[in-house]
Amino acid sequence: MSKGLTVAGRTVLYTGAAGGLGIETSLAFLEAGATVVAVDNDPAKIARLREAAAGAGHERLVVRSFDLSNLAGLKQGLQETAAETGGFDVVINNAAIYPSKPFEDFTIEEFQAVQRVNVDAGIVCVQVALPHMRQQGFGRIINIASVTLSGGWALLAPYVQSKAALVGLARAWAREFGPYGITANAIAPGAFPTDAEKIHPDPEGYNRFILERQAIKRRGHPRDIAHALMFLASEEAGFVTGQTLNVDGGWWMD
Repeated sequence: MSKGLTVAGRTVLYTGAAGGLGIETSLAFLEAGATVVAVDNDPAKIARLREAAAGAGHERLVVRSFDLSNLAGLKQGLQETAAETGGFDVVINNAAIYPSKPFEDFTIEEFQAVQRVNVDAGIVCVQVALPHMRQQGFGRIINIASVTLSGGWALLAPYVQSKAALVGLARAWAREFGPYGITANAIAPGAFPTDAEKIHPDPEGYNRFILERQAIKRRGHPRDIAHALMFLASEEAGFVTGQTLNVDGGWWMD
């Protein structure tokens, strides 16, 4: 997976690193010689990540169970971790929550809670990582957006709003940080079989719904996201910035 892509020696800050799309990429970075600071707060998922990383660069896996909704605590924890690791070269803002119900049933506090975890925590990650990136003249920021921006889903307004914000931030950061050798991009995954799909009451019908809309007639696999993340995090992707890469089997073509 990592052949030809230079990420060895880099430190990757990866939120949601033990989730359904996270483990595969975490392992790919470890196998390629990177250090992975895996931020996740699900003990069972963290245990699976540790088990999967055994023998695959596990000594370079740093796990942190930060509460992303506590922005002050997150900042302090990340600063302490950065001091231990020497800073973060790559930031992958992946962690998200996705409550589902009709728009009118959401309170403004619920909208703000989604924004805090899905967007504001990512802002804190970049703020902590930025001084090191600027100093060394290298940095990679990757925001995980979503195919839901295509307008194909209802009942997810706060989540869709948050993912659109991450696309906008990637563009703003790309423009502002480019002079320092820092790139910022977004990846919009399609409908991957993860825990997020458990909110759907008809799994078989949902699966048909997905395949009918994709150009490629198979479900996505976490390695599909891992390949894309590895590229955008590499030195070889230094001329790609401000972009959103749709990894969705040809669902949304723009």
